[in-house]
Amino acid sequence: MKAGSTPAELPPFVAIVDDDPGVRDALDSLFRSVGMTTRAFGSAAEMLQAELPQSSGCLILDVRLPGLSGLDFQVQLARHGIDLPVVFMTGHGDIPMTVRAMKAGAVDFLSKPFRDQDMLDAVTSAIERDRLRRVERAAADGLRVEYETLTQREREVMGHVVAGMMNKQVAGVIGLSEITVKIHRGNVMRKMGVRTLADLVRKAEALGTSGR
Repeated sequence: MKAGSTPAELPPFVAIVDDDPGVRDALDSLFRSVGMTTRAFGSAAEMLQAELPQSSGCLILDVRLPGLSGLDFQVQLARHGIDLPVVFMTGHGDIPMTVRAMKAGAVDFLSKPFRDQDMLDAVTSAIERDRLRRVERAAADGLRVEYETLTQREREVMGHVVAGMMNKQVAGVIGLSEITVKIHRGNVMRKMGVRTLADLVRKAEALGTSGR
């Protein structure tokens, strides 16, 4: 299963994993009726072999599956770094099972039979969560690309600047002239796409680094 960027024009998708063909078909029809793309699978293993749409989406999982259970599959997804939000459905749910699923990151846990609207609400919430995650990931990736354009000296200057040091102080610490520090600082601001020190500090915090 491959992950990738999310082209804005693609409709959201829902992956359905349930060993009951009747359930799969009913959910497929429900989601398609509201404009969603669907992919239906009879087992977790079958889904792992598939290539999913490169758009925001979510996963509908039956807790009771042949082979790898839905709960175990949820754990396996996390271990593989797959962040697709999960909505569980079951006819055998109990409180401990629900707690385990929610702690592992499930968006919702629906007991069969469920109302169509309850499922649509859960899926809408899950897809929005995935959309926001993808937006945040794209922003973080872009920020990292910006930072990697800096030279080692520029990163050093950036680290001191975001720590609150003046150009003259930075110059004294790293053994450069003040005008050279100003040049490096200007390069940092340009390459990081910021106009103010406050914006640079925010980007340094988002990077999780002092910039040094």
